[in-house]
Amino acid sequence: MENPIIRREREYDWYDTEYLTKKAFWNLHVPGCNEHYLVHLLRKSPDYLPELSRMAELNGRAAGAIWYSKARVEGEGGVFPVLTFGPLCVAPEYQRQGIGGRLLTYTLDLAREAGHKAVIIFGNPDYYPRFGFKTCDQFGITDKTGGNISAFMGLELIPGAFRGVTGKFYESPVFEECNSPLSEEYDQKFPQMPKLKLPGQWET
Repeated sequence: MENPIIRREREYDWYDTEYLTKKAFWNLHVPGCNEHYLVHLLRKSPDYLPELSRMAELNGRAAGAIWYSKARVEGEGGVFPVLTFGPLCVAPEYQRQGIGGRLLTYTLDLAREAGHKAVIIFGNPDYYPRFGFKTCDQFGITDKTGGNISAFMGLELIPGAFRGVTGKFYESPVFEECNSPLSEEYDQKFPQMPKLKLPGQWET
C-alpha cells in the first residue's frame, strides 16, 4: 500500500470524514453509532484542537482521521491539563493496513513538539498498549465516577509527566452531548444503514 497523505482536515472534507467515521463505528459497540455526530459537535467546541487533529488521504479519498481535544485531571493537587483524542478511525476498506497507527504516531509527535505532557483516552485495550499506553490505575487516575477499566488508558508524552498527579479525568462535555436524540436527526445526512445487535457489542 502506498503511504497515505496525512494532513489537516478542511471544511470540504467534513462530510467525507464524518461518513467514514459512521462506517467505521456502525454496529461496532452498539446497534448503530453516534461517533460521526460527536465529530460534528467537537469541531464547534472550544475544547477542540484542530492543530493536532489530522486526516489520512489515500488515492484522493478520506481513509482515516483522528480528532484531539482538551481534557483534565482534577484532584487535591489541583487541575492537570491533558489531551484526549477520539474518535480515531479508518474507513472499513482501508483497515488493517497501518493507517490508524500512522495517524496516531504522527499526531502524538505533534503533541510532544507542541509541549503537551500527557494523553488520556478510552480506547481498545488490545490496541493502544503497543503505542505505550498504560491503564490509568498505574498512574493513580480514575474516570469521573472514580472507577477504572481496562479501556481507560494514559500515555506520558514527557517521561514522568503523571508523577504526583492523582484525581479524576474529565473530557469535553461534547462526549456526553453526542448521546442526544439529535444524533438520529443528524444521521439523516448520510446513507442509511441497518442497526444490528451483534455479538461482542457493549451491554446497554
